[in-house]
Amino acid sequence: MQLDAATGSTTKVEAARPARRYDVDWLRVLAVLLLFPFHTARIFDTFSGFYVKNATLSQALTYFIMYVHPWHMPLLFLLAGASTWFALGFRSGGQYAKERFVRLLIPFIFGLLVVVPPQSYFGLLSHTSYSGSYLAWYPSYFRINPADMDGYLMGGFALGHLWFILLLFVFSLVALPLFLWLKRRDSGRRVVGWLAAFFSLPGVFLLLAIPLLVMYRLIDFYPSPLYFIACFIYGFILFADPRFEKAIDQHKLVALVLGPVLFFVAAYWLVYGPPPGAPSWFWPVIDTYAIGLAPWFFLIAILGYGRRFLNSSTRFLKYTAEASYPAYVLHQTVIVIIGFYVVQWQASVGVKFATILVLSLVATTLIYDLLIKRWNVTRFLFGMRLNKKPAKASAQQTSEPAG
Repeated sequence: MQLDAATGSTTKVEAARPARRYDVDWLRVLAVLLLFPFHTARIFDTFSGFYVKNATLSQALTYFIMYVHPWHMPLLFLLAGASTWFALGFRSGGQYAKERFVRLLIPFIFGLLVVVPPQSYFGLLSHTSYSGSYLAWYPSYFRINPADMDGYLMGGFALGHLWFILLLFVFSLVALPLFLWLKRRDSGRRVVGWLAAFFSLPGVFLLLAIPLLVMYRLIDFYPSPLYFIACFIYGFILFADPRFEKAIDQHKLVALVLGPVLFFVAAYWLVYGPPPGAPSWFWPVIDTYAIGLAPWFFLIAILGYGRRFLNSSTRFLKYTAEASYPAYVLHQTVIVIIGFYVVQWQASVGVKFATILVLSLVATTLIYDLLIKRWNVTRFLFGMRLNKKPAKASAQQTSEPAG
């Protein structure tokens, strides 16, 4: 029995860790790896709002961005919710909250001061004629001008890609009482059981898209806190009862078809416009029901086929599972810096894209392996668990025969 600091009540915390879900590890690693081509493509897409842009843009890479964007970050939040379910199996609420401060808030603050500013600086170099040094510019980074919403592209203060870590930190603390109730209280477990029984009915599982759809439309702002906290809570609940995973398995093929079909319908009209004579309300309906529903079907397919094909460990997974979080923190800054110089080359879009992608993967791996992984100070700053100190020589001598 332990006193739970988050609720003030005494709760029983399981002593043994649950069996490792390698499919969750694989999906998280693959989602982080996907960020490298995704943010490299941002340099070449036709959308505005990125730190570095190539002179020649690519419609193909724009379509790639459009395809990945709707479901990629929801997947990361959903996987974070799943990890929370497993973490609360062997941690008290207080232990979990403390870990969130260490593993999320510390890297966020460090990243805001050290990792993100180079993106803004190279955005300033890319979009303006500024030529001052980084050290001379750095103090001006913190002069926040709320009226300049695009200032982050040109030397202004920004959260960068670390908005995910900030939202995840807030969601973890806000949802913790709900999670503890669902996992450790009889009434909460009964609710999970009722939900699992209902959504196990044929076809009903697909209706879980409706709450996400409502959250998607409530706040016309990206990133929408309501939409992403719903994804986070979904991840927790979906792993709370085996019947949910059975329902995922039963619907994964249908979802694999519905997700791309709904997306391509919406994308077609977004690019080419609605059919001639379509009423004014036509596009909002397509946008809401196609783009709003498609991510849920993508997530069902990814979880279902991930569980089927990715539930085993390899040496690559062991390495990348630990590296994925520091890689997330580092990747966009590395891409922006390398991209700033590569876009100045006289080369095709394909050559530039491949060069930035490969160099950013190699550079991020080297920074992680040589400068972060091996030292407890940097492990702490990047939210990694600290390496245990090696046993003292005197402790080793106690097992040796006396001379």
